[in-house]
Amino acid sequence: MTAKKTVAASVAMLKVLESWGIGHVYGYPGGSFNSTMAALDLQKDHIQYIQVRHEQVGALAAAADAKLTGKIGVAFGSAGPGATNLLTGLYDAREDHAPVLALVGQTPSKVMNYNFFQEFNEGPMFDDVSVYNRTVMTPESLPHVVDQAIREAYKYQGVAVVIIPNDFGYVQIPDEIYSSHSETDNKPEPQPVATDAEVDAFLAKVAQSKRPVIHVGRGIKAGGEKLAELSKKLQIPLVMTGLAKGMIPDDYEGNVGFANRAASKAADEIMAAADLLITIGADFPFANLVYQTHQFEFIQVDNDRVELGRHHNLDMGIWSDATAFVEKALERSETQPARPFFQAAVADMKNWQEYLTMLENRESDPLQFEAIYKQINEVADDDAIFSIDVGDNIINSFRHLHLTPKNKWVISALFASMGSGVPGALAAKLSFPDRQAFNIAGDGAFSMVMQDLLTEKKYNLPIINIITSNTTLNFIKSEQDDLPMHHSGIDLEDQDFAMIAKGMGVESVTVTKSADVPAAFEKALAVTKAGKPFLIDAKITAKRDLPVEELILTPTADGITETVNPNYNQNLDLQQPANLRDFLDSYDGQSLKPVTEFFEEYGVKF
Repeated sequence: MTAKKTVAASVAMLKVLESWGIGHVYGYPGGSFNSTMAALDLQKDHIQYIQVRHEQVGALAAAADAKLTGKIGVAFGSAGPGATNLLTGLYDAREDHAPVLALVGQTPSKVMNYNFFQEFNEGPMFDDVSVYNRTVMTPESLPHVVDQAIREAYKYQGVAVVIIPNDFGYVQIPDEIYSSHSETDNKPEPQPVATDAEVDAFLAKVAQSKRPVIHVGRGIKAGGEKLAELSKKLQIPLVMTGLAKGMIPDDYEGNVGFANRAASKAADEIMAAADLLITIGADFPFANLVYQTHQFEFIQVDNDRVELGRHHNLDMGIWSDATAFVEKALERSETQPARPFFQAAVADMKNWQEYLTMLENRESDPLQFEAIYKQINEVADDDAIFSIDVGDNIINSFRHLHLTPKNKWVISALFASMGSGVPGALAAKLSFPDRQAFNIAGDGAFSMVMQDLLTEKKYNLPIINIITSNTTLNFIKSEQDDLPMHHSGIDLEDQDFAMIAKGMGVESVTVTKSADVPAAFEKALAVTKAGKPFLIDAKITAKRDLPVEELILTPTADGITETVNPNYNQNLDLQQPANLRDFLDSYDGQSLKPVTEFFEEYGVKF
């Protein structure tokens, strides 16, 4: 009788990962994870282990993998502190609806519940962050539990956690196929589609409105050009949520940018004047602030019924895939004559873009951030991938970074975790090795994870790291500018990031004025084309970029007025502007016009 073939349970688990198309996993070894480490060595020709220098980086990188590819990302941590260190990255995945598998070490089963070294009840800690959270109970069930965890993460677009007692991974179990993955899993999920009656009712409301605005989110996916076509046909300006950046062509005249704080002046003004707001595929976390400025009718189109009415009382809810809705609206609508509100929005945005171009093209010594973004736009490949860390670089990227549907980019959007820039760039280069990758981070955010420059070096990942260093937590400083307080706790000790990088074996350069920027990027291109990472330490000023969120539009008996929020510059160390003109001019915005001038020029009715 032939003996049944066996395999270590940890190897069987890794074979499940491989069957789901997982090519690499992130983590940092610990004694309670050695059975899986042994399996990773045995399976190294099939699945790559990426050794990060902190478990948080691994979890953030796994989340970034999922955001960039749509496929599940995997990270692990050992028992105790290795497990707790995963949480920030896992919450980032949860908030941004990214499927991630977390493998968590546990003490050997025979010493569990004996208050053993690094033992604690890990399950409850992961309950809130996860859609699936299980402790493996037998060696034989290990590959099955991991297979089920992957299914749950995909189904609910969230985090699945599997806690593994270390001794289970060494046990020999039957060498069988434990994965349930098959070709059927590669089919796209069916999406809801709006009815003809719903689309006709939507078009009727648009026809009745004078100042309609579409607020579009990432749910539009590949339908951005069709939405631009609908916008032009119906004469409705488009305002984007941040995650929709790059999905609508930047050069489409009706694209007026982003609302709220990381925003364009035109978008905030046009949104504040709308009498009909139509959100399409948008989950906007600042809705309870931005949507409450004035009365308007509200239409929401979303493929998730849970989202309908979440952020504003509905006048009409339409359960539909965003692009499918746009396609049907194009089919059933008639081309509308020029709408004054649309014309005013286009003119307002053109005025704003001319202002941004002026800022990018001027010389600066000391260095200002616009020169950095100008050079990024010039050297970036058409399909470059950008990882943008949390802070002022979010605002600056939204305003100055040129993206198209060919690009990919990743941020920690809803959880807004500082330190996500390096992990996102690791994920970009590992998942798309043939594409150019950038990490754009401030000094505060980069300091949290800069040890993982070593990971870039170790795995020869040619990433261009751009550190905008202004020795200030400037995003928070801007918030404190508008509070009746003195600035507190926002000053950072300066660091020589170029020297630190060189100490890690990463080539680098420091720039302090705009004239030095082109040469720095030329060197970055040369080094990364040779297959090595590079760092630019850009010593920029700590200026506040024009805070368009401080503009307030107020209806009057004969129209609308525009003023500056009275809370602006309430800080005890600052002075408040005398009027709107003074406010704009203080940001070198002498060329900027109040939106009321465009409303008057094009005859917009209120």
